[in-house]
Amino acid sequence: MPAYEDMIKAGMHFGRKKTIFHPRMEPFVYTLKDNIYIIDLIKTTGALLKTIDFLKKLIAEGKMVLFVGQTKQSTEAIKATAEALGMPFVIDRWLGGTFTNFKTINARVKYLEDLEKKQASGDFEKYTKREKAMKEKEIATLRKNFDGIRKLTRVPDAVFVSSLKESQLPVREAKLSGVKIIAIVNTDSDPKQVDYPIPANDNSKKAVEMILETIKNALITN
Repeated sequence: MPAYEDMIKAGMHFGRKKTIFHPRMEPFVYTLKDNIYIIDLIKTTGALLKTIDFLKKLIAEGKMVLFVGQTKQSTEAIKATAEALGMPFVIDRWLGGTFTNFKTINARVKYLEDLEKKQASGDFEKYTKREKAMKEKEIATLRKNFDGIRKLTRVPDAVFVSSLKESQLPVREAKLSGVKIIAIVNTDSDPKQVDYPIPANDNSKKAVEMILETIKNALITN
């Protein structure tokens, strides 16, 4: 677990303004200072331990976790964590239907892989220069959208989102699909939306990276 001092330095304890407070976050609040809610980092540590225990069990059973980072401050850490654990990830844009219309999404991944095989085998050489360029552009677009979910061979058992507020689409799809939800939750969001809320400042790049690094290290060493 990160040291309390390091969590403070990362700004993990900073919640949102009093005016945008969600009342269900009250159990995770330490105090109100200058109209800003301060998160109780003891509760954050407890939530992290609970989350790690849950993820350890999932991974030990060979189950799948999708990591989602739709905020600029989380994309690098989400990708690094997912890749280190051999799990799928989504950064930036969530593709509607990733859970609820999985067959269509999976078909697009297979189409991308088919195009890549044809490109590698020299099959594109039969096309004109313009046609070849169009195929290459199509591959680039498909990679941008689907690269992270190549390992998503089925609807996952759990999803980790780096910011509950910024991840309402994947959270909604996860609920509809019976997927367990883990989320970093700031004081402006409803922790009851998810199964494993981690109360923390989702706006701080350092805080988000520290949480993900802690999860990654705990899961890799076990």
